[in-house]
Amino acid sequence: MDRDAAVQLLDRLHAAQNEFYSGGGDSGLRKLLTPDIAWTVPGRNRIAGQYHGLDDVLAYFARRRDLAARTFQMHRADVLAGDGDRIAALTDGTAILGGAARTWSTVGLYAIRGEQIAACWLLPLDPAAFDEAWSR
Repeated sequence: MDRDAAVQLLDRLHAAQNEFYSGGGDSGLRKLLTPDIAWTVPGRNRIAGQYHGLDDVLAYFARRRDLAARTFQMHRADVLAGDGDRIAALTDGTAILGGAARTWSTVGLYAIRGEQIAACWLLPLDPAAFDEAWSR
C-alpha cells in the first residue's frame, strides 16, 4: 500500500474512532474493520488484551471510551508504508483518565485487507506510562 493510501485509510479510521470515543455511533468503524479483525494491546492495565472479531473489538473500543469518559482522542503523527499489506502509524493519544489529563504515544502496526483493517498490534513507546494511564 502506498503512503498516500495508507494515510487516507488511517485518517478515516482515526476519524471514526474519535467520533465513537466522543459518543457517536460505530457505523464508520464497521465499514473500516474486517469481520474477523484481531486487535492486540500489550501491558498490565484495564485495556490490555487480545480481541478477536468485530463485536469483541468494538466492545474494547467502548471500554476505552467509557474509561476515558468520552475524552479519548487519537492524533496521527506519521505513517510508514511499503509494498506489502502492512502499515505502521505513530499516533498520540490524549484523555482524561482518573481525573488527570494523560498523553501517550504508540505505534500501531496494521494488517490491511482490501480497504479495511484486518489486524492491529499496539506498541506503546513508553509501556510503563501507558500502563499507568490506563490503570487508573
